[in-house]
Amino acid sequence: MFQRLFSEIAVGGLILKNRLTMAPTYLGYAGEGGRVSAALLDHYRLMARSGVSMVVVENSTIDFQTASGSRRTIRVDSDDHLEGLQRLAGAIKDEGALACLQINHAGRFAFATEEPVAPSAVETFGRTPRALAKGEIERIVGQFAGAALRVRQAGFDAVELHGGTGYLLTQFLSPRTNKRTDEYGGEFARRQRFPLEVVAAVKAAVGDFPVGYRFLADEWLPDGLQLKESTTFAAVLAKAGVAYISVMGGTYESFSLPEITQKSKQPAYMLDLAAAVKKAVDVPVISAGRLNTGETAEKAIADGKTDLIGLARVLWADPQWPQKVSSGRQEQIIHCDPECGDACMQMVMKGRPAFCVRWPSEKTKEWKAKFA
Repeated sequence: MFQRLFSEIAVGGLILKNRLTMAPTYLGYAGEGGRVSAALLDHYRLMARSGVSMVVVENSTIDFQTASGSRRTIRVDSDDHLEGLQRLAGAIKDEGALACLQINHAGRFAFATEEPVAPSAVETFGRTPRALAKGEIERIVGQFAGAALRVRQAGFDAVELHGGTGYLLTQFLSPRTNKRTDEYGGEFARRQRFPLEVVAAVKAAVGDFPVGYRFLADEWLPDGLQLKESTTFAAVLAKAGVAYISVMGGTYESFSLPEITQKSKQPAYMLDLAAAVKKAVDVPVISAGRLNTGETAEKAIADGKTDLIGLARVLWADPQWPQKVSSGRQEQIIHCDPECGDACMQMVMKGRPAFCVRWPSEKTKEWKAKFA
């Protein structure tokens, strides 16, 4: 049963023991100032112990002062944080999973700074970011490379570039947010320039170390990035040597739209995006988005729509999901409730650590005590 789901796969020189990965999920468990906290370590130990083959740690900032989404975003912007990152990588690997760290520049969604930067001065949520100068773009490329090297030095097995959720890498790609008229804007070939420079610089810095890419296939906005352009970019990324492409849809500006809210309640609601990307590339593809039963996940792989499954809130709600699926105990799974009103996202948007409303009360009390 579920033979494909629990079969090995080679990804960027790594052998993953099954097709299940933890998709990066920000929950606000890092300490204030972005330090690796005891609660963060406990959380990722639990996720790694679940039985997934690889844990992708949530977005970690390449510049805490100007590029961070919150004051609780993990830092990978200086060597001062290597010790904490080493403990984090070790905690995951000690539980039998491969460890990957996602690195990010939030751009116009850098809510922890008074002056966010972006490709262009396009207003969002009442704030207008400052358009980046060319020299600043070059500096950010270098920051990505330096952060990726620290990921390798900290003992992780791979690094993932965060090109999802409408963050800076995607902001350059999107016609909605990139209004530049220089070599970084205009036609799509020029809008690809910045993320491709980042990929090249990161790969030069880390050598034969797997570099994955969190990939926004569709912003779900009428004037935003859509599949016609994004699948073209996916093929370019594959040729540039990324180890895998982890596909998602939507941004902070579309997640709350009524039609997207309803869409996100459906099983496998991002699978069509992964399938479109998979047709365009020859590297492994990860799909996420409520692939919440063994049957759904197995069929997605069997139908050739994805190579791997990314479990985010599915795994957080029930860290024993892989074990329950593999042992035929699916009726015991604690499922994420699509009707909860995105309570976990509401918590983190208010700067609070997130707790799942589906957890038993004893577990919620235990986790709240960690932040008392």
